[in-house]
Amino acid sequence: MFAKVATIILIATVLFSSCKKDKGGDLEDIPYSPVEVDIVPPVGFPAMSIPADNPTTREGVSLGRRLFFDPILSDDFSMSCSSCHLPGGSFTDQLAVSNGIDGIPGRRSSMSLLNIGFADNGLFWDGRVETLEEQALIPVEDPIELHTTWPTVIERLRDDDIYPELFRVAFGIKDRSEITKELAARAMAQFERTLISSGNSKYDRWIRNEVEMTDEEYLGMVLFFDQDPTITDAECGHCHNAPLFTTNEYFNNGIEDTDNLNGFPDEGRGEVTGDQFDNGRFRAPTLRNIQFTAPYMHDGRFNTLEEVIDHYDSGGHFQPNKDPLIRPLGLLPYEKEALIAFINALSDTTFLENPEHQSPF
Repeated sequence: MFAKVATIILIATVLFSSCKKDKGGDLEDIPYSPVEVDIVPPVGFPAMSIPADNPTTREGVSLGRRLFFDPILSDDFSMSCSSCHLPGGSFTDQLAVSNGIDGIPGRRSSMSLLNIGFADNGLFWDGRVETLEEQALIPVEDPIELHTTWPTVIERLRDDDIYPELFRVAFGIKDRSEITKELAARAMAQFERTLISSGNSKYDRWIRNEVEMTDEEYLGMVLFFDQDPTITDAECGHCHNAPLFTTNEYFNNGIEDTDNLNGFPDEGRGEVTGDQFDNGRFRAPTLRNIQFTAPYMHDGRFNTLEEVIDHYDSGGHFQPNKDPLIRPLGLLPYEKEALIAFINALSDTTFLENPEHQSPF
């Protein structure tokens, strides 16, 4: 009896091994002919720098989009990259800080991914990595975010019925064993580089002489960019300059009250550089679609744009390394309203509704 059972187990093991081998199979029979995608930004935007070893292709973008929205990247299959970067929130989750799969809150608010391919001075609020390929690797193994390991994720992708073929057509692998975290990150980076403004915000259409601004919006623009010496300078354009409405630089905007360079609850850029004078500095986010990304600041402390403008108008709190442009402005109520009207003219609902940016599931 024992010998009979042992034989059955041996046969089952052989069959299972054969199935696994067949499932792996030879991907070389699947055509590999990727179609390169031209990244065409709106008029006036800078050229996007594309890594030579990761050209943007139709197949790579498609794979990256699927990975971005797939909870297969999390330990318990409950969250994906898109959980904290929702298309309707201009690729934020509209929360002060995000909870990971274990319900543990993070330290910082999720940044918008709109025009993230133009970020040429570091990524994350503190600039800890240089490229989208590097950035895509981090959330998977972050213990507060997706809280798994890349070996676990890669095993899942190799065993999947669909992903091996998608990696084949995107990157030319010959066998599912060639799927790596680096290829996954390259695909997600390709998708993220396509998250570009549509050029259909009211401001963009005004630049092209297609529409007229209201008097209130125009006044807001003059205040924003300091275009008239007889009108108050709201000091906005120095950190949020057109066309991206960010300079990709790091600033201390006076949101903490401390006379000690080591007194910040979050040291921000200083954690990366080790320079005390970088403590409390964070990357300036884009103001495009800022209407849809509340709450604001790296920790989500302000719920409305009105609160943000009131903060800047006040000159912020004392700090030894506060940016000198953060000073009392003396804005009048109607000037604050004009600023918000102009900032709302940067809203791009076409981007939010683009079907190519939505979940493929």
